[in-house]
Amino acid sequence: MKLYQVLRNADKFRTVFDFGGRDVAHWFPGHMAKGLRQMKASLKNVDCIIEIHDARIPISGRNPVFQDTLHVKPHLLILNKMDLADLSRKQRILKKLEKDGMRNVLFTDCLRQRDDSIKKLIPAVLEIIENKPRFNREESTNYCLMVIGVPNVGKSSLINSMRRTNLKKGRASRVGGEPGITKAVLTKIQVCERPLMYVLDTPGVLPPKIENVETGMKLALCGTILDHLVGEDVMADYLLYSLNRLGKFSYVEKYDLQAPSDDIQHVLKHIAVNLRKTQRVKAITGVGNITVTIPNYTAAAYDFIRAFRKGELGQVMLD
Repeated sequence: MKLYQVLRNADKFRTVFDFGGRDVAHWFPGHMAKGLRQMKASLKNVDCIIEIHDARIPISGRNPVFQDTLHVKPHLLILNKMDLADLSRKQRILKKLEKDGMRNVLFTDCLRQRDDSIKKLIPAVLEIIENKPRFNREESTNYCLMVIGVPNVGKSSLINSMRRTNLKKGRASRVGGEPGITKAVLTKIQVCERPLMYVLDTPGVLPPKIENVETGMKLALCGTILDHLVGEDVMADYLLYSLNRLGKFSYVEKYDLQAPSDDIQHVLKHIAVNLRKTQRVKAITGVGNITVTIPNYTAAAYDFIRAFRKGELGQVMLD
């Protein structure tokens, strides 16, 4: 489609998303208190905190409780899934994080078999630790790290990637596509031989109070909250709004649309028909009940969201 036609359509798109007056406290689940208590109890045996977050939302959704209660330890922020993020805004994000006091930041893609960023992780951690007192661990000859983050940002994938890079060994932590795979703080997992280094895997912990509905929606789109708790329909609509706002129109080509659209019902109907995601339902008429075939909007919404999470709609940064 010609560029001027795209821009002409975009002029009519929404500039603000209507969340329908939803209350964030009732829409999104609260934090996982048990997991946070376990983390605090393990701090005395930890040399450095590795916080991992989704690179598509580098600012939104980071749990402020981590900074308030765990920031007494040296801290490294890893922005994972960099292959899915629009890194043209990387320098702006780094400046914003530095302004907020986060100077040690590393971008990674932990699912790659060879991620050069992971090779930089151990040296970065050692440099951070050496510039901070180790207190009761001063005499210890090994190092212990704690990996923290909100659900489904790649904590277990990071641990497995470190083992693969430094020990040439397979995975030690379960990995899944849904939040909540890791249920408790685990025993030490070795990730390096020289120096001898271990990590503690931890359950994902959401903030006790998500800042606002839009932050919660970004977290949901990135898979940190179970879809059905939020609703695939509103998630798909917010995704469409975000893609249009950012000028990311690759969904048009993927789903063979005629042009970008700001109407989620139109887009989902087209996706459902194009992918043959339909359902048969009974309709009551004046002459009796008949069975009709209609688009399955929920299945289409799920496909749209999944395509975003897999990077099939291009590299996007929602912040």
